[in-house]
Parts: sequence; structure tokens; C-alpha cells
Amino acid sequence: MTHTSRTLVGRDAELAEVASLLGVRPSVEMVNGETTAVLLSGDAGVGKTRLLTELRDLAFTEGWQVFAGHCLDFGDSALPYLPFSEVLGRVAADLPDVVDEVATAYPALARLQPGRRMMGQARDDSHALDRGELFEAVHALLEAAAAKAPLLLVIEDLHWADQSTRDMLSFLFSRPFGGPVALVASYRSDDLHRRHPLRRQVAEWSRLRGVRRVALSPLSDDAVRALIAELVPDGLSEKELADIVGRAEGNAFFVEELTSAAAGPGRWVPADLADVLLVRLDRLDDNARQVVRAASVSGRKVAHDLLVEVSGLGADELDEGVRKAVEMNILVATDGRYNFRHALLGEAVYDDLLPGERVRLHERYAAALQSGAGSGTAAELARHARLALDLDTALTASIQAGNEASQVGGPDEAAYHYQQALELLVDPRRCAQVDLDLSKLVVSAAEALSASGDPERAVKVIVEQVDRLPTDAPTAWRARMLSTQAHLMTMIEGKDDPAAISEDAVALVPDGETGLRTRVLANHARVLANTGRYDEAQSVGMEALTLAEKLDLSELASDVITTLSGLKKAGPKEGLREALRDAVARAEESGALSSELRARYLLGRSYEDWAEFEETEEWFRSTVDRGAAAGIPFAPWAFEARWQLAWVYDVLGRWDEAMALTDVAADNPPPIPRALLEPLRLHIRLARGEDIAPDARSLRKFWAREGGVAINAAAVEIDAAGYRGDAAGAVEAYDGVVAVLSRIWHEWFSARIRLGALAVAAVNRAVPSLSTAERTAYAVKVDRIHADGHVVLDRYSDPSGHWGPEGRAWMKRLDAETLRFRWLAGIDAPPQDALVDTWRDAIALYEDFGHVHELARVRTALAGILRATGDVAAARALGDRARDAAHRLGAVRLLEDLRAIGTTPVRAEAAPDALTPRETEILALVAEGRSNGEIAKQLFISAKTVSVHVSNILGKLDASGRTEAAAIARRRGLV
Repeated sequence: MTHTSRTLVGRDAELAEVASLLGVRPSVEMVNGETTAVLLSGDAGVGKTRLLTELRDLAFTEGWQVFAGHCLDFGDSALPYLPFSEVLGRVAADLPDVVDEVATAYPALARLQPGRRMMGQARDDSHALDRGELFEAVHALLEAAAAKAPLLLVIEDLHWADQSTRDMLSFLFSRPFGGPVALVASYRSDDLHRRHPLRRQVAEWSRLRGVRRVALSPLSDDAVRALIAELVPDGLSEKELADIVGRAEGNAFFVEELTSAAAGPGRWVPADLADVLLVRLDRLDDNARQVVRAASVSGRKVAHDLLVEVSGLGADELDEGVRKAVEMNILVATDGRYNFRHALLGEAVYDDLLPGERVRLHERYAAALQSGAGSGTAAELARHARLALDLDTALTASIQAGNEASQVGGPDEAAYHYQQALELLVDPRRCAQVDLDLSKLVVSAAEALSASGDPERAVKVIVEQVDRLPTDAPTAWRARMLSTQAHLMTMIEGKDDPAAISEDAVALVPDGETGLRTRVLANHARVLANTGRYDEAQSVGMEALTLAEKLDLSELASDVITTLSGLKKAGPKEGLREALRDAVARAEESGALSSELRARYLLGRSYEDWAEFEETEEWFRSTVDRGAAAGIPFAPWAFEARWQLAWVYDVLGRWDEAMALTDVAADNPPPIPRALLEPLRLHIRLARGEDIAPDARSLRKFWAREGGVAINAAAVEIDAAGYRGDAAGAVEAYDGVVAVLSRIWHEWFSARIRLGALAVAAVNRAVPSLSTAERTAYAVKVDRIHADGHVVLDRYSDPSGHWGPEGRAWMKRLDAETLRFRWLAGIDAPPQDALVDTWRDAIALYEDFGHVHELARVRTALAGILRATGDVAAARALGDRARDAAHRLGAVRLLEDLRAIGTTPVRAEAAPDALTPRETEILALVAEGRSNGEIAKQLFISAKTVSVHVSNILGKLDASGRTEAAAIARRRGLV
């Protein structure tokens, strides 16, 4: 079933332009009193009718009358003036008196009445019709109707119009109206082949005064995505979205049809859409059809020399067939190639081929490419050979295509071709027949997958291929594959120990001074460094470096030097940074791109750990740009630098830059990179007031696959729970992420401190609404979370021995939030001085850290405490600084918090006996049975202030006590 949208998407500008030109809704920018007609063009399905429907609705709301007529495809049997007969029928139904009056003055009008044009109807045809009289009659009818209200005449599908209808429009376009009459006529631009009669007519109309042309271009990619969201509220996967966006080419009808078919298997054109597309071929002769069929096998584009070889036509027949296909807007000629005007048309033609016909055409293409008779790429040869069932040729071409894609920075394409080759080698007979080092092909596929941002898939490919190796396979093959597997495993989460697998690879690699042994040792050093075995990494790394330099393997040497440089983290930071700069320079000199990206990234991390964000940004940005320039934006280190740079922008309060950097929808990244960036976006959206809880929870499926997703997505979930007062939800998210990360990492990971601080902060938001028993129960949970954080601190180990500004700030925040819970809950409440001093320490540490939003949040928290304890001036000073930051960030939630604690004075005149807003708020809490102390903590004011408000309330209500005040309030509807 086809999905359709009733919402106009992506056409607001065109609607405003047409409405303004016609005067339906004049605008200051586009007012043009001379325009009375608009010619609306666009390809079939691009959205002309939908736009005209919206224009009609707009005209109705502006007080216009709208009458529409449609041209129909009757071929050579077109009925003259058909759309005007339809218009006359509609006017007669709405304004019969007007039609009768005009028909009396212009009898020719009766000839257009719909009933008179049906077979079997009595009519007097004794007098020949004077076309001039008929034209005048229609003109007079429109003017007479416009005397009642402004009139909009819509004529659709002019590409099917008969000559008489076109002549009628020529008269109406050129003859001014005495009243407010506007005309809009639509036609399919892709139907106007070179000999179409409307083509010349449109050119003539465009020269008339008052006639304007408006062309509907394809929808933008963003508009297509918005349309799909309207059609499928539950959403599609990014892969499905990207596929529809690419294939639909901005055509709304194509989008609707492809969206309806998205749930089906494979890549195909829906039957209804295929029928619409293939009807265009009915206008072609046999030669042109043969050209189009042959072209469809090539794909979207085909070179002329290939068509010569595969079409089976002589030179003259081919030229004539191509010319006809171009004239009929099936093909478009550009730069010696022919493109299908719509890619989906090519797909539909290809799907319509008979199986044998399809195979034979692919055979011709493969033969032409192999012989050099036609120009093409290895990727094209691999495709044609595979579909022609020439699998040996497909294997060789696929490997060549993968190599070529890798050399030009196309990891996604390389991975595809290499995996195609591996699929062909599943047949053991073919594998035995070819002279090929399977392990090199497997490693090439895995490295391409990793470079495209999918190390998970890379590891799976290697594991699958290792399991398939025969027992008599060379040990060198197994060593090469296991070494690469171990190296890639350090980039993903998993149960297996990469160091153990790497040790197996070292044991298997043959002795001797070889490039393979150098590579295995270099990988082993990286794996050991990543698993914290720094001394062993140093020893293995030095051995690998000695071999690399002896064998003059400059890229491998750069890789090892980068690993050894990273081990200097145990010493002074200056030494680490100097070593990494040298590693960058050496990698640039040797062309070792991966080593260069890693060294740049590690430099950025060194500055990030010390909150030296200016230098952090410089090195991360250079890594991102270098990866993008090489065509591998989601490769290891390039993507990690993007992720960390976005986090830096978040910390610095440069939220718009963070959102721009993490907007990678158009790049269609793999799931894990997308999931790593999404929590950063959700955090900003949440702070700016959006409800992101469902989106955050949807990321839980990635928690066990990538710890970075788990930490940041859980943090957003915890914050969201806090904003809605859901203490249980916050603690559940904390416990859930701790359980997952304890399983895939270890129990005492450092981010547990941050998550704990956020969880206790979320509980604190809910404390005023908790009962005494609930507060006691949560006290146990808060103490547990607080104790967990201190265990993490005690067990923290890092080769630098450095506990950076970020870690110190979150640790103090956890202490401060825990004290605030006890103070709010009234359970072992800390002395006021200790509470305030701890929060002041937290502010100082966040100032040192430089986290703009979190600094504003801790200032807001302390402002609430100070206001509740009577230090209004200090509270207001902190609130003002927090408010400035909130306004700069657009942090709506923070502004709401500031309003809630009353840091902004309310100045309003009130009648002497009327309750102020604050008194009304306190009265509602009194009616709930709250004590002055409980009210003070909930509203962040002192108990003494509450007492004063309660006394004023009793006086204004003339109540003897709190119970009577509550009763009066309920009776008067005040609560």
C-alpha cells in the first residue's frame, strides 16, 4: 500500500512565490500587479498537483473562488476544450445565475456545457461555431464570476492539452480582465520532447506580458527526509533512508512509492511505479527501445563506445535510436555519455528485461571491457562479469577494483569489492585454482572496513575466514590474519582477549627478517600498549622498529614510533608531546597516513587531559581534516578526533559548532560512529528544552557494543529523568550502565564518578516530592553511589599518574550533590558551612575545567542553597552569572531552574488583599500538609521567609490557622 502525505513538504518557497505572483497572498518582496498567469512546470511526480492543492486551500482562506479543469491523455482522440467544459460545469454548480446570464449574452458558451458533449444528447449543430465567440464567452464568464469574489482558474496537465485548449489559453493570457482573475496552468517538463507542440507554445506564452514561469525543481535531500518522516512516523533505518534519498532524486511520487516498498527485500522498483515509468517507452521505436534496454544494463550512465559494442545495432540505427531516446527525455547526453533522466527509469527498464536477455547483455559489456573496445573501470567489469556468471573474471576484477578504490581513498567501495571477492572464494574449487594469498585479501577487506568506520564488521570477516582455513593452510596466513584481528579488537568491545590472540600470531609467524614478522610485532606492540602492558610493549616495539629500519619499511617504522611515543605518557607531558610531534613529522615524510592520524589524535588527547582546549582543538581539527581530505572521515583516529572535538565544543559552550560537527546524516556513517555522536547532540537538545528520552533510550542497544555510547547516552538518560522528577528512572539508568560496563570493561571505570554525580543530582530534583519513607530509601542508594565513586578514585591508575581537571571536578560534584541530598532530605544533614564550602570548591574546579554548562549548573545549585539559607545577595550574584551562560547557550532548562529558585525578583502591583504568586504557591503546599521547613527546602527559601508568607496568607484570608486557610483556599478555588 502506497504511503501518501497530506502535508506540503519542501515547497513553502514555491508556494509563496506563486501565491504572491498571482496576488492570492501578496508579499512586500514580490508584489507584481502585472502578473495574471503562472505556468507551473516540473517533472512527473515532483509535486505540482500537491502544490496546486495547497494553493487552492490558501486561496479559499483568502476569500477567493477556485475553479479547476484537467487535460486528459486521449492520444489522437483529444476532446477540444475539455478542461474548460469541466470548469464550466463547476461554475454552473456554484454560480448558476452567472452562467445563465453570460450564456444569454454569449450563446456559444452552451457548446461547452458538459452534458451537451455526451453521445446521445440532443443538440443543434446547424450553425458552425465561431471560435472567437467561444473565447469571448469564456472570458466573459470568468469576469462575471470574478465580480462575486476574486477568481483563480487552474488548468492541470497541459502536456496533454489539445490545440483548441492551448488556443483558448493563448487568448486568456493575452486578453486583460476587468476584474480579479488569476490563471495557473501546469505541465510536465519531462514530457516536452523536442517536437512536442506545447514546447513552442510555452516559449511564446513566456513572452506575453503578465505571464510568468515557475519551475519546480527536485526536493532537497533534507526535504525528502522530512517527507519520509511524514510518511513513516515510526521511522526507517538510516540505510533505508539514504537509499530512498539517493534513488528518488527529489521526486515526491518516487519517494512515496519507494517508502511503501522499503519493507520489501532487496533493491527493486515497486510495480505501480515501474508501470508509470515504463509507459514512456511506448512512444519509442524498436531501435530506441533496444538502445534504452542496453543502456539500462550499464547502470545510470553509459559511454557511447560501450553502446556501440553491446547494443547490437549498426552505427546509423544506433544514432537514430539514441537521438529518439534523447528527444523523448528518456536519456540525457552529457560529455560523451548517456544518463537516464531518472535513475529509477533505468532500474525499471533493467527489471523488465528477460533473464536470458539480461545475462547476454552483461556478457557483451564484460567482453567489451576486457578487450578494450569500450572504456570502463575494474569495478564495472567485476559487476558485469558477476552478473554474466563469469565468476573467475569477476574475482580478478573485484580484487583489482578493491585495490583501486583503496588507492584513491574509497574505503567503503574497497570493502565492498574485497568482500565480493571473498564470497566468490567460498567455493573451495575456485580457491584452489587461483594463485592468491588469501590472507592478504582478508586483511585488505578488514582494513578497508575499519577505514570506513566499521571495525566490528572487520573483526567478523577475519574470524569467519580464519574458521574456514583448511588445516594445511600456510601458518603465515593464519599469523597475518590473527595479528590484524587482535589489532582491530582493541577498537571494539568484546569478551576475547586481543593480547592473547596477538601472542598466538607472534608464535605462528615464521622466524626471520621479513616484512610479515615486522608487521606482526608492530601490531603486538600496539595491542600490549592498549591493554596496559607498557613494559612489554616497549620491548616488542623496539624489536619491531629494528626490523622495520633494517628492511627499510618506512611506513611500518612510523607506526612503531607512534606506538613507542605514546608510551611516554608515563613521563612528563612535554616529553610525550615532543615525541608525538616527531612521530607526526616522520609519518608525513614516509606517507604513513594511519600513523600520522594516530599521532595527531594522541597529541590532541594529551592536551585534552589537561583541559588545554585551544591546543586540543588544533590537533583534533587537523586530524579530522586530514582524514576527510584522504576520503576516510570515519577511519580510526579521524573519527575519534571528530568525536572528541565535538565533546570539547560541548564543554566550551560552542553548542552550535558541536551540532554542526556531529551532523553526519548526509555521510551515512556506520551504526557505531553515528551512535557515538548522537548522545552529544541529545545532551544539547535536552538542555535546550526538547524531550529526548525516547531517543536516548533507543541507544541502549549499542551499550554493550561500544562503551563510549553507553557512558554518554546513560548520562543523557539520567539528566532527562532528573528533569522530569523521576528519581527511580535516574538510578535505574545508572545501575544499568554500570552493569553493562562492568561486564565489557571492569567494575571501577573512571566515568562512573561522573555518572554517579549526575544520578545523585537527578535524585535531588525529586526529593521535595518524596515521602519520608522514600527519602530514607533513597539515602541508602545515594550513599552507595557516593561510595562507588570513592572506590573508583582510590583504584584509579594511569601511566601519567594524573587525575585531570575533569576528574577532579566530577569527584567534587559527587561529594557536593551527596551533601545536598542529605540537606534536602533532612537525613544526617551537613552543617551549612560544610555544604556551602563544598559547592564553592566544586565551582572552582569547574572553572578550572572550563565546562560552561556544568559550571552554570553548579552555580545555580549553590544559588538555591544560599537563597534558602538567607544569603540572597550572594545567591543573586551566582544566579546572574549562571543566567548569562544559559542565555548564551540557549539552555532553556537552566533558565527554568533559575526562575524556580527565585533569583529573578518579581515586580508586580497587586491589590492589598490579593495573594501574590509566591503566596499562592506556598498556600498550595500548606494545603498539602507541608511544614514550613519542607516548604523552604522545596522552594529554596528560608523557613523564616516561609513563616512570614504564611502569616500574610492567614491575614489576607482572615483564617485562624493553617487548616482553616487550606479549607478557604479549596472553597475559593485557589488551590
